[in-house]
Amino acid sequence: MPIDYFFQSLAKDARERAVCIVLSGLGTDGTVGLKMVMENFGMVMVQAPDTAEYDSMPRSAIATEFVDYVLPAEQLPAKLLEYVNKPLGARPRREVAESASQPAHALQKIFTLIRTQTGHDFSFYKRNTVFRRIERRMNSHQIQEFTHYVRFLQETPSEVEALFKELLIGVTKFFRDKEAFDLLKVRLLPVLRAKPADSVVRVWAPGCSTGEEAYSLAMTLLEALDGIDPTRHLKIQIFATDINNEGIDFARAGLYPANIEADVSPARLERFFQKTDGHYLIRKEVRDLVIFALHNLNKDAPFTRLDLVCCRNLLIYLSAELQKNIIPIFHYALNPNGLLFLGRPRTSPGFRIFFSPWT
Repeated sequence: MPIDYFFQSLAKDARERAVCIVLSGLGTDGTVGLKMVMENFGMVMVQAPDTAEYDSMPRSAIATEFVDYVLPAEQLPAKLLEYVNKPLGARPRREVAESASQPAHALQKIFTLIRTQTGHDFSFYKRNTVFRRIERRMNSHQIQEFTHYVRFLQETPSEVEALFKELLIGVTKFFRDKEAFDLLKVRLLPVLRAKPADSVVRVWAPGCSTGEEAYSLAMTLLEALDGIDPTRHLKIQIFATDINNEGIDFARAGLYPANIEADVSPARLERFFQKTDGHYLIRKEVRDLVIFALHNLNKDAPFTRLDLVCCRNLLIYLSAELQKNIIPIFHYALNPNGLLFLGRPRTSPGFRIFFSPWT
């Protein structure tokens, strides 16, 4: 998957300056990488599938819902030039800002509409993430003014549901930051060796999205158990939770496209997956380790007596205020020698009153 690899590298290096364009092609290469571009607030363009000689790559890209522009190939250059010739500050909003075009009271109206219709409160999500997703919905309806979009939401309940789903979209993949998972496996060994025989290793993965992270944990734990005396008969139980019902259903099925080959080693594909109709199905013995459930981290009671909490993708979307509320919950949920596995450092040093960093 060279295009996926290239897009991911581009996203890490250029961040909000990155632009990726998916043209005619077979397969799904580029689909994973473009998500990384969008997560770093870059821009994604795709050739309209009905104008492509081979439409599978454009259709796979569009299905992610992470695409800014879908146009015939001959219209892409003009749109690209229009975009890159604007100063960064004049491009579609990528940063936290509440200006005259995006007033705070209008944003609160949107949060209220979503909360009333779905029961979920997004007011503690990071503003740049919220604005980015709102702008995508506005663009899809050719709505220029933020307040006009608020009125459209008030008049169109189906659009409130569409925006809710847009805000739930998370960027995830198998073994994201492979080095971190390699270190986790090393850190897990003392925890596993300290467990009594015939006991259960309990893990919680909140914000599991479509399941890649939860299954990555299952595979990592199974590999770690290879270094433990098998006569001790340790069992694994992973609770993977999210507020997205569709994501949970997808994760339970455990069926993923062939482009996961870019993130999963051949040895793991052989051991933990079975190939079926051009897709990879998580083997039943791995699926059985994971319990997927709807759960709101900010409202529902946490799981307890845990050996590991993994929250690598969710926290990056939450405000510092909400993070401060959640970290003590993780501390309460974990056993005294339990591990908290976070994503890239984006947390307050104050969390060290609850946890000691890995060294």
